[in-house]
Amino acid sequence: MRLGLLGGSFDPVHYVHLLLAECAREQLHLDEVWFLPAANAPHKQGRQQTDIGLRMQMLELAVAGNPAFRVSDVEARRGGTSYTVETLEQLHAEQPDWELIFLVGADMLHDLPHWRKAERVCELATIAAVRRLGVAEPDFDCLQAVASPERIAHFARHRVDMPGFELSSSDLRNRVAEGRSIRYQTPPAVEQFVVAHRLYRPG
Repeated sequence: MRLGLLGGSFDPVHYVHLLLAECAREQLHLDEVWFLPAANAPHKQGRQQTDIGLRMQMLELAVAGNPAFRVSDVEARRGGTSYTVETLEQLHAEQPDWELIFLVGADMLHDLPHWRKAERVCELATIAAVRRLGVAEPDFDCLQAVASPERIAHFARHRVDMPGFELSSSDLRNRVAEGRSIRYQTPPAVEQFVVAHRLYRPG
């Protein structure tokens, strides 16, 4: 099993998340891509996040119909602050023969050495940098402190290119709060879920 892993808050999921996963599945010849919604993302401690159960329901609606996509509850079940190294350790222990490929935005590579136990993250998973067209090439040299030259060369062979357009969950939340449309930015089922549950509205 070549398993792609895409972590995030997904608050809410949008089309760039889905396109990223599909580009990675195709270009890296992945058997499946798992979405890993964080119970509590360590870099978003200052913001009130939508309940993890609601975020997972939106993801399930978004990936419905794609047999290669799955929503994993591994971080939701563990609870607390979600650290990538703990998730990778758990998945590796459960399926030691699977190849784990962790998907990160190329512009986020420079943050990876500051993650908890970054060296172990680089041992457990192949780091695959996803680059939007029009964005600079990924700089793998920033990983020299946490991975060997051989490992970095391996990572560099796992690059994903995707179309260069912008969407962000924070922008979708702001649009809903301001009464603006999020149509064509997230799947219709997710848009309807947001309306039905009155998510992201003031008060």
